[in-house]
Amino acid sequence: MLFQSILGFLAFIAIAWVMSEKRGSIAWKDILLGITIQVGLAVTVTQFSLIREAFIGLSGAVQALKIATEHGTNFVFGYLGGGPLPFEVTPGTSTFIFAFQALPMIMVVSALSMLLFYLNVLPVVVKGVSFVLKRILNVGGALGTAASAKIFFGNVEAPLLVRPYLKSFSRSELFTIMTCGAATTSASVMALYSAILDGSIPNPIAHILTCSIISIPAAITIAKTMIPQTGDVTSGDLVTPYKFSNWMDAVSRGTSDGLNIFLNITAMLIVVLAGVSLINALLGLLPEFGGEAISMQRVMGIILAPITWLMGVPWSEAVAAGKLLGTKTVLNEVIAFLDMAKLDDNVLSQRSRLIMTYGLCGFANFSAIGIVIGGLGAMVPERRDEIVSLSFKSLIAGTLATCMSGTIIGILSIVTDQLMK
Repeated sequence: MLFQSILGFLAFIAIAWVMSEKRGSIAWKDILLGITIQVGLAVTVTQFSLIREAFIGLSGAVQALKIATEHGTNFVFGYLGGGPLPFEVTPGTSTFIFAFQALPMIMVVSALSMLLFYLNVLPVVVKGVSFVLKRILNVGGALGTAASAKIFFGNVEAPLLVRPYLKSFSRSELFTIMTCGAATTSASVMALYSAILDGSIPNPIAHILTCSIISIPAAITIAKTMIPQTGDVTSGDLVTPYKFSNWMDAVSRGTSDGLNIFLNITAMLIVVLAGVSLINALLGLLPEFGGEAISMQRVMGIILAPITWLMGVPWSEAVAAGKLLGTKTVLNEVIAFLDMAKLDDNVLSQRSRLIMTYGLCGFANFSAIGIVIGGLGAMVPERRDEIVSLSFKSLIAGTLATCMSGTIIGILSIVTDQLMK
């Protein structure tokens, strides 16, 4: 299984090389350095007890946020938001309402992140990570700033930090910032993922944050392989996209942004799930295959099963894992996480769940492509056609980056198990 995962890791690099625009211009020294940094970060975050304990402590912070959010939802929505029920629950049923009990945390986290921005906490962290990326991965200051900000911010917010420099970005740098967006998530939805995966994997918030961190060097590595940097890099520093008059203004702005995300996710879930149901209804008219009706998830599961096998998932579980990866790509990662949380252990083992948590943890899906095209296209309208042309390629690159992260975690779990024996 260890050989299988190592083969898979090399295969993902090979796929990026095959899709490269200029294979002869690839700086292999930078590629090897990026891989080394990703592996080093993964080992540091997951194996060192002090850092591991710090990440485990995040679960307590998330739980505190969850309880705080429940106070608000209980007051506003009553029992729909998790408050005391005015009726007796029938055995075998659930009173959990996703829109009223899970999604509202997005608004709380969004408001908190804006407050941390106003208090100059997030800018300090972003500048620190950017400094490391610039010195070690040989990327320009503007790209390093935007890439490091993607650990916390969304696909549109992170590029906003360096908006004045976007028009002078090289094709490689523009593609890299799009790939970083596809390979990571944002602070606004990390708590949501954690709530969905609670009970499915141990300490989910630590793994979700770890994935966003180690996927940054992976995204830069894959992007530099597919579209190598051939000219000078773009320098630049953080340009604050927010101007707050006081802390209350920051909280208010964050709440408003969180509300937009809340509404967008709610609307997308409704429309996307309805669309999948319609497609599956049409596919259901075809003759059954293998004793089961044909569905989009089954088709994607079969197509992507080899990819999940390369990540280290046993072949007996690869089709189920492939369905999750297909759901995340065609629909979004929220639905994929929800589907994974419902699976029994005999369908997907704990190790496979851990691998797929990293493989699914990113914005590499078709709906996110639309957001990127709309957001970046508005910031640099003169390069909109180029952004559109790179969008689908960035989806593939972002998927490869998260698959690399999942593969590394799978390898580390094998090594750890062997050392403990």
